[in-house]
Amino acid sequence: MFKTLFRVLSYAHPYTFYSLSFFICAFLSTVFGILNLGLLMPLLSILFNNLSQAELLKMTQEIPQFNGDVKYFLNIFNYYFALITLNHGKMAALQFVGAIILTSVFLSNLFKYLSMLSSESVKNNVTRNLRTALFDRILDFHIGYVAGQRKGDLMASFMGDSSETEAMMKRIWDFLFRHPITILIYLVTLLFISWELTLFTLLIVPVMGGLIAFVGRRLRKMSTKIIKIFADMSIILDESLTSLKVIKSYNATDYFKQKYKFLVKEFVDSNMKMVKTQEAASPFSELTGVMLVMIILMYGSSLIFADKSSLSAASFIAYIAIFSQLLHPIKEMTTHYTHFQKGSASAERLFKILDAKNEIENVENPFILENFEDKIEFKNVAFSYTNDIKVVENINFEIKKGQTVALVGASGSGKSTLADLTLRFYDVTEGSILVDGKNIKDIELESLEKQIAIVTQNSILFNDTIFNNIAFGKNNAQQQEVETAAKIANAHEYIIEKEEKYQYNVGDRGDLLAGGQKQRLAIARAVFKNAPILILDEATSALDSNSERLVQDALEKLMKNKTSLVIAHRLSTIQRADLILVLDKGKIIERGTHQSLMENEQGMYKKYVEMQTLYADKS
Repeated sequence: MFKTLFRVLSYAHPYTFYSLSFFICAFLSTVFGILNLGLLMPLLSILFNNLSQAELLKMTQEIPQFNGDVKYFLNIFNYYFALITLNHGKMAALQFVGAIILTSVFLSNLFKYLSMLSSESVKNNVTRNLRTALFDRILDFHIGYVAGQRKGDLMASFMGDSSETEAMMKRIWDFLFRHPITILIYLVTLLFISWELTLFTLLIVPVMGGLIAFVGRRLRKMSTKIIKIFADMSIILDESLTSLKVIKSYNATDYFKQKYKFLVKEFVDSNMKMVKTQEAASPFSELTGVMLVMIILMYGSSLIFADKSSLSAASFIAYIAIFSQLLHPIKEMTTHYTHFQKGSASAERLFKILDAKNEIENVENPFILENFEDKIEFKNVAFSYTNDIKVVENINFEIKKGQTVALVGASGSGKSTLADLTLRFYDVTEGSILVDGKNIKDIELESLEKQIAIVTQNSILFNDTIFNNIAFGKNNAQQQEVETAAKIANAHEYIIEKEEKYQYNVGDRGDLLAGGQKQRLAIARAVFKNAPILILDEATSALDSNSERLVQDALEKLMKNKTSLVIAHRLSTIQRADLILVLDKGKIIERGTHQSLMENEQGMYKKYVEMQTLYADKS
């Protein structure tokens, strides 16, 4: 657990400054706090008239000289206390002690306030840096990692685990510094007053240690179960929001309601069990502490009554007062520990994400692809998501600059996989992909991404304005640039009909736009990027006949000066491609132009074209 705590603290930059400032302020706050209680002895001595004239005179014989002993501070106080009592009377001495107590209380609370500021700075810095590191890590991960995770688990880590870790940070400085310092200073003070009675205080250590260990083990298991339930709840909520039309059309609302209701009940029940365990530690430790105080009170009183103790009544009362204050940090340590068991379990889940290996990374000193000049080559490419099943195999072809290569085949034949490999969303299992003669594994990822624009089958839009969706990735885009891209994609006409025009918000995933409008906006985004390489993954599949004609015309104009890899569902859109590859079960079974492939009477491509033509005639 402590290893996890200190790793969380490493996100509190600058760690050294905050730890040092907190340590100093907490130490001074505790010192002045215990001084308040230590002054009870002279205060009670005045009230109970325990000091004789001779004792007071003895205390004022000479001014104490500092010799490195902590007792100097006590001796200097006694000197001035006795001097004031002799010269001005008990009331003046009482006022003197009262003034010191007020000053001590002020300084104690001042340093406590300053230490809390340091603690809050740590919490806020950890929250900011850890959440930022998590988000950066997710965006840097290769597509395979994210695809292999449940979205609800990732959301639960971002929301639940991050919040739990943040809550832990509110207490971490108290747990690591303030309370241990307080306990140590109090124990030293108690030993100074009476080492015999102080031995009794150590009886609480094994009791509290056993309680902490028992509660901690249970809380860690419960926390893991609760975060899993929270992840399942997040998944259902996400599915419900994104698939509401399907849920309603299939009359499945009651099913989802019951499923979510069951998870909520399980979440509440598990959380209640954890709270019962967690909250039981505090009253149990308090009861144990009070019992110990009573034992010390009885034992100490019996010694004083029997004249077997060197403690005066005033010193004994001050001892009990200080010891009672010792119980508070011990109880807080117990409470904090139970919270840390939850928090450290959450932090470990976050670090599991941060420590996960990223399969797609830049090599040392990668090649910077400034411009695309020649061609893209696939050489003996094979790929498998798992070690035993190859999705594509023995793929060989090239796309020269300015050419259009189309991929045709049934669903699952490997078309989209080849597009993903070109973008290096995944690395090939065998063979290599070369861009201008350079293996894409040796090319800097950012420079490769700058050379490629993609339009997917399912339009991916963001809950933002039309302008920002088109100019995506560029902060200083000009209005004229955006409008030009929209006109090429035949989107300008419907955009200017909106009341806010280019400042119109498209809603979540672009749901406030029609299907064809969304796809044309996605195409406008690719046009705006103006990358030399285009990947069109069935880019016209979501368009009606009229929109398809307009967009296809715009794409053909755009592709004249581009190098394009087109995944085609509607074969009528790729008849002018320089090369058509027909894939089946991950292998290329035919290749050629539209005309040459149509001449092969037994070819799969000709069958696809005839089937689509027949379907179009019937419709």
